[in-house]
Amino acid sequence: MMRIVDIVEGTSVDGPGLRTSIYFAGCDHRCPGCHNPQTWPHDAGSDFTVEQVMEVVRRADFNVTFSGGDPMYQAERILPLARAIKDAGYTIWCYTGFTLEQLKDVPGAPELLKLIDVLVDGPYIAALRDTTLPFRGSSNQRVIRLTL
Repeated sequence: MMRIVDIVEGTSVDGPGLRTSIYFAGCDHRCPGCHNPQTWPHDAGSDFTVEQVMEVVRRADFNVTFSGGDPMYQAERILPLARAIKDAGYTIWCYTGFTLEQLKDVPGAPELLKLIDVLVDGPYIAALRDTTLPFRGSSNQRVIRLTL
């Protein structure tokens, strides 16, 4: 089971093209100015199974974005979902407040990173906000292609 606050089909702000964005519950970064503070509590939202989420992914038929909250707080629990998404032929973008370097110490994250195509890393820093940057909120955040 994964804790999910919302699933949005057909969004264009969380990666290229239309995407199905999954907003996972839980974030301890609590970045000032965050646009999803309702996702911070780890018990926000509802429990979902892989099959329940995959029904939405298949119906929408868009590539997928993991957001939140911070999906990496549930990295071990969402590994089966990431495998199912990849097996179904979709790409995965993932937003996290951790840096790529910090993720080596997050349980389940190294395994999850092997399934993610693009990682947008780093905390949102309001003083570095830059609305001209595609798919990120502040200039410290990086868009990192993990697969070829």
